[in-house]
Amino acid sequence: MERTVIHEFEPIYNKDSRILILGSFPSVVSRESNFYYSHPRNRFWPLMARLLESSPVETVEDKKELLLSHGIALYDACIKAQIVGSMDKDLKVEQLADLEPILQTGHIQKIFCNGQKAYDLTTKQLDQAAIKLPSTSPANARYRMDDLVKEWQQILAYL
Repeated sequence: MERTVIHEFEPIYNKDSRILILGSFPSVVSRESNFYYSHPRNRFWPLMARLLESSPVETVEDKKELLLSHGIALYDACIKAQIVGSMDKDLKVEQLADLEPILQTGHIQKIFCNGQKAYDLTTKQLDQAAIKLPSTSPANARYRMDDLVKEWQQILAYL
């Protein structure tokens, strides 16, 4: 049965943020751990480490530091939804995220979306263009890590 779920963790950003990466809504595992991309098979953190030429990041603090030290802000496009499980296809949005604090604090030059659903939600609420990147979710099995690196490396031009 669907139930309303609220996104309870804060966006990651600071005054030096130059790009914003938006997911759609946290997975069950991420909601349970209260942090982004916590499912062990999600490739977001290994991808970021590879793109940013960093050693693997394990702790929440190391993950935040990796992003912030490279000018990357991170949040989700939806903060309140009806959903069972973690699949974007099951997401019924009740409230989009307020992105203004991030956009006003940082020097965001470009917004990137982690997958189609994040892109669809983001383009509904923003006047500026966003770039859709392939999802790092394990459900997106057609993209291997090397494929993700090739597509996602375009973020580096803005860092």
